[in-house]
Amino acid sequence: MQDGSLEYLAFFFAYRYYVVLRRKNKDSISSNNRLSIILGAALGALIGSRVVGVLENPVFELSQQNIIQLLNTKTIMGGLFGGLLGVELTKKIIGETQSSGDLFVFPIILGIFIGRIGCFLSGINEFTYGKETSFFTGMDLGDGLFRHPTSLYELVFLVILFLSLKWLQKYRELQNGDLFKWFMILYFGFRFCIEFIKPNVFFVFGLSTIQILCVVCWFYYIKFITINLKNAH
Repeated sequence: MQDGSLEYLAFFFAYRYYVVLRRKNKDSISSNNRLSIILGAALGALIGSRVVGVLENPVFELSQQNIIQLLNTKTIMGGLFGGLLGVELTKKIIGETQSSGDLFVFPIILGIFIGRIGCFLSGINEFTYGKETSFFTGMDLGDGLFRHPTSLYELVFLVILFLSLKWLQKYRELQNGDLFKWFMILYFGFRFCIEFIKPNVFFVFGLSTIQILCVVCWFYYIKFITINLKNAH
């Protein structure tokens, strides 16, 4: 099964999981506002994924093939942050003041998990592989070189993240919206670290585009991070 097929499956199962969770949990946001929020998230994710995808390699040879390839480039990181901004803008427009992200957390993790299986099966055809390595986890992903299977690393992390957030939700008193904030902070933290073992070619201040986006995300949640660091002491 190709990566594209798994991408559609990721959207399908993530949405079905969201529907199940919304039925099981009382949603304080009206159906109309929730629909507007979903549309805002989808539009923001579409724009964000493409913009960050282009910024990952802004210096390229001008040719029809490269332009088409660049326009088809997308990244989940841009999709997540773009979706976040799309939701916040939509909520301001419709006047919704309640946090809306918690219900999306576990469906998003499921969607990313399925998508990463597709990335792994695509080998070096998807820019999700790692640098060459002599580490015992190194694998031949299709070019005869032993590389870090970063998609597999992420699959393991996503399982741990899913279980950790489930535990957090069950055993800690969280404010509405906190679960989504923890998801964003932890997932972007993982992606910041794993970028060091990916063969990126474009850097600003020694960081890749994805890593810069991770830093932007942390600044976006700086108040939440600061409060939780103080409470931890």
